[in-house]
Amino acid sequence: MLAILSPGQGSQTPGFLASWLEDATLRNCVGEWSESIGLDLEYLGTQADGDEIRNTANAQPLIVAAGLIGVQALGIDANFDISAGHSVGEITASAIAGVFSYADAMTLVRERGLVMAVAASQSETGMSAVLGGEREAVLASIAELGLVAANDNGSGQIVAAGDLIALAQLGDNPPTGARVRALAVSGAFHTHYMQPAISHLDNFAQAISVQDPNMSLLSNKDGQQVSSGAQALTRIVSQVANPVRWDLCMQTLAELGVTAVIEIPPAGTLVGLIKRTLAGVETLALKSPDDLGAARDLISRHCRKVATQ
Repeated sequence: MLAILSPGQGSQTPGFLASWLEDATLRNCVGEWSESIGLDLEYLGTQADGDEIRNTANAQPLIVAAGLIGVQALGIDANFDISAGHSVGEITASAIAGVFSYADAMTLVRERGLVMAVAASQSETGMSAVLGGEREAVLASIAELGLVAANDNGSGQIVAAGDLIALAQLGDNPPTGARVRALAVSGAFHTHYMQPAISHLDNFAQAISVQDPNMSLLSNKDGQQVSSGAQALTRIVSQVANPVRWDLCMQTLAELGVTAVIEIPPAGTLVGLIKRTLAGVETLALKSPDDLGAARDLISRHCRKVATQ
């Protein structure tokens, strides 16, 4: 059984889209999306520096666009058993599962990035990764400082979010056996600080036409499968101000019997977590067109949809 995984914010690096846009069809597709959302995705993915692509309003559309052209390059976008995404990657994952069109995914993520950037500008907040340590002790340390465990990523990685002073205190006095690394983000995403973005994004989402997913689609809320397109969209909106439980998504992947995963561009982060958590699962990070052959081979060997055709 094969799962396609869509990464979240922070996975992008300067110039990572360049090799993909050597293909004229993919470049034209990115050009059309750029025009429709009023953002130069080709520039951001090929020439922009690290600061520009860390900007929330730029990063989120860029990441979703990269994932979608990666799937298009594979040429078999219906042949996956499971789709799951981390944070903004849930939009990519839902589009891959047929919940809404790729064009609607791009307009939705553009609006998401903008409203989250505005919400982040209203407070002095940020995020820090807590790596290692005993899980319950880490969660207790985060809570004692009034912070939120915004991402529970499994494999000994929990992301704390909230007030910058409290995050500095966490870094100065990390939980036993853990180290704390500040993340280059502009706000406390997936916490109550993002609540002002919810109502606007919910109103915007009402205009998006949805269908029920055509494959198993997992939710960051609780790791469970979502069978309704309307519910998938509602969860995408509410997730902006609620923690990401990627640990539970990986648990569900194991329970469903996943034997292989492909992470689409900008790939690497989620495959790393899978390797440390799900022993025996074959992984592939689709980082450039050079990886397409290996990805297609993995699909032919592990995807149940392909095997039953």
